[in-house]
This record gives sequence, C-alpha cells and structure tokens, in this order.
Amino acid sequence: MCCGQSVEIPSRFRGHFAYARNMDDRVLVAVDVPLVGDERHKNWARIVESVDDTKSSGWAFEGPFLATGGIQDVPMGSTLLVYGERGSRANPQITARVYTVNPDSTLSLEAEAKGKAWARTLRDPVERCLGRDPGVPDLSYLSDQVLADELRARGWKVVEH
Repeated sequence: MCCGQSVEIPSRFRGHFAYARNMDDRVLVAVDVPLVGDERHKNWARIVESVDDTKSSGWAFEGPFLATGGIQDVPMGSTLLVYGERGSRANPQITARVYTVNPDSTLSLEAEAKGKAWARTLRDPVERCLGRDPGVPDLSYLSDQVLADELRARGWKVVEH
C-alpha cells in the first residue's frame, strides 16, 4: 500500500469500529460513561487533558466535560475522570474515579477516591495516566479489505499487490 493526497471524505465505517474524522484527529471510540453516585445529586465526567498542580480542588483537572450515564464518543487513550455523589443532600458521599479509554471501547479503572479530599488524592494518578504513551491501536481484528476501504474513504490511494 502507498498513500496519495489526503482528501476529506466522511468514513462509511463509523459505528463499526474506532474512527477519526481526519488523519490528524485522535481516534474516537464509543464509550459508556458510567454514572457514579446518584443521578439526583451532582455527577459529571471530564476528559482530562492537563492538571494544574497548584490546585487541590476539582478545578485542578482541565478538559472538556461529558454527560454521564450514556454512550459518548471519546478519544482513544484519554484519561476520563468521573465524579458522583450519593446519600443525603446535607451529607453527600463523594466518589471519583479515573479511567483510561481503551481501543475496544472499554474503560480501565486506574484510581478511585472517596470523601472531600478526592481531588488531591487523584491528582498524582491522573498525572501518571497523562504521561503514558497511548501507543498504536491494535487493528489486527480488522480485515485487510476493511482497512483498505477506510483508507480510500479518507482519500488515500491504496495499491494492492
């Protein structure tokens, strides 16, 4: 296979496996973002892109927010922070979890914290996750034809030998 000029053509395979809109985009996977805690209380999720180590609150984690309790398109290899509360409004029980988004649309639990010191407790594990190299995704489960069709859909010239 060799490549030609890149032309933006939408993928015909979205929804069948991980995809990127352009060659420079990060590959997105459909992930079921968990609801931690009770939906009547505060709950949120965030793709963490950076950490401000001068802060020890939830505002130390920077990146876009996601809805919890449903399917969301998330960049593969992302660090996902999920926060939730349960219990009474006067005395909520806080739980926060850090996940890594896997190429097969699953989540790997990296760390968990409970209580009011959750943000400082998770700051170092999140920084470790952000420092990892996400690596190259394993595409061995896809047939050569599917891969070739995807490259053609993205504007690449594919020559079969």
